[in-house]
Amino acid sequence: MDREKILLVGDNPFHGVSHLSQDRARERSQEITNPEYCAGLVRLSLDNGADGFMFSVSETTLSIIRELSGKGIFPKLYAIVPAASDYVRLASRLGTPGMAAYLARQILLSGNLKAIASGIKGAIGRDPVSLMKAYLFYELYRIKSSTTPSAKPYCFLLHEIVTEMALALNLSWMFKSYIDFMLGLKIRPGFETRNLPYLLDKFMKWGIELDKITLVAPFNKVGFQMSPSRTDCERALKSIPGTEVIAMSVLASGYLKLPEALAYINDIPQIKGVVVGVSRDKHAYDFKILREVLGAKR
Repeated sequence: MDREKILLVGDNPFHGVSHLSQDRARERSQEITNPEYCAGLVRLSLDNGADGFMFSVSETTLSIIRELSGKGIFPKLYAIVPAASDYVRLASRLGTPGMAAYLARQILLSGNLKAIASGIKGAIGRDPVSLMKAYLFYELYRIKSSTTPSAKPYCFLLHEIVTEMALALNLSWMFKSYIDFMLGLKIRPGFETRNLPYLLDKFMKWGIELDKITLVAPFNKVGFQMSPSRTDCERALKSIPGTEVIAMSVLASGYLKLPEALAYINDIPQIKGVVVGVSRDKHAYDFKILREVLGAKR
């Protein structure tokens, strides 16, 4: 049995996010504000067994990547778009039309010709696929500008908010166009979800090949964030043994201790990797334990 798993550093603590406690999130946001400090935590995690960095594409995380690149450190990147909290703040301040106008200006100011051309085509022809490509080209440009022009993420994931909404609206064209677009760029397409059984049911009905994509979903001993239930998620996982599934929320936002969390993950061979957030040195050193217990590939 192949038990090698991908280990990824998560970025939630760098955004002051805790899914368990708002007070804890506020404490984190006061502790972690310096990109150099955050980059140091990522580097320390890599030194202790982590394989890469999973992050929402925001100025916060891009500044961390710039710090890493400046020191010659280029981890395997799993990028998530959009950075939901950033766009929620923009929408609340500018309104939805204002947010769209702001994003269009940013794409133009970026000077990225592919993004601009796709955006113009989409606007003139009212073509949603071209508009989607314009946005994706823009986010890829932001990542490359923070590393090196030749760099690109290994995996590019749609945020769970977009994934769940598109599933609910039966937007099969969006998923298929997105997957084809990413594969054409030689980047692995991915989707974040908190309802794995529902996503798999839709994808199988739509004839989407699951071996070419990455799925990120919650998996933990107590069923935290696992919808509709832990049992349903585990059963769904068994139906896709060849798909790259990355487990998030493995510690149930700190509710579980590392040994019991790892014991649960270790018993599920279909899980190909885990993502764990770090907010201090101790968490970075924990990747050494993760590597030893999960037999993580290096």
